[in-house]
Amino acid sequence: MDIKAYIESGILELYVAGSLSEKENEEVYALMQKHPEVLQEVLEIEAAIVKLTASTSQRDNDHILQRIKQSLGFGSNNDAKVISITKPKYNWITYTGWAASILLGAGLLWTINQNNTLQSDIQIAETQQSLLETQIANSKNSLEEANTLITVLRDDNITRIPLAGQGNFASTYAKVYWDKKGDRIFLDAQGLPEPPEGKVYQVWSLTLTPLTPTSLGTIDSFTADANKIFEIQNANQSEAFGITLEPAGGSKSPTMDQLYTLGVVNAS
Repeated sequence: MDIKAYIESGILELYVAGSLSEKENEEVYALMQKHPEVLQEVLEIEAAIVKLTASTSQRDNDHILQRIKQSLGFGSNNDAKVISITKPKYNWITYTGWAASILLGAGLLWTINQNNTLQSDIQIAETQQSLLETQIANSKNSLEEANTLITVLRDDNITRIPLAGQGNFASTYAKVYWDKKGDRIFLDAQGLPEPPEGKVYQVWSLTLTPLTPTSLGTIDSFTADANKIFEIQNANQSEAFGITLEPAGGSKSPTMDQLYTLGVVNAS
């Protein structure tokens, strides 16, 4: 994937705006974990939005200043006011009051600006912390999954079934680790390409005499999963496993001209 072109496509702006589907959000998040430049771009987009909000608040502050000036008797123009020298005491007190009011108003505007800046920094820090916490949680889950997989790989009671590429998909491959006691399989699908838009891989358990396929479900998170290892429940008396490419949502029976991989369970 061309990461630079992906960043420039505009999808990250839609991700920050919350306008993507759940699947698209998962894809963006997976790329943030895999490519630091994607994560950095998301942080910069969020920071820019926060600062733009602060900038808008600054324009509101200018409006507040105009209201203060109007309430003090200043017009909308900058015409100078003539001060009579015949009443120095009155004019001095009046203009001193105006000056104090303006200083007070300026102080209030400065405080508002400082609060906006502080709020922007807090929002950016909270975004960064949220992403970090998510990464830590995912790392913990990945570690637990890795430990489970290591245990499976070292278990002599686990049946290993290689799935070879078929027909036009001879270059593809996969492997099934069947935990019969746990009624589950671990599918290593690293040898499969990413499915086209609107398509999903569907896993099948097969009995051979007569040939009967039973669906084990679709791999909806294939693109988002970096390891391409999936735990799938299987309580069937499987004699073979196959993987086909099907429309999103899966099919009731396998599309045979889209059979990517197939492997037979060796008799023990």
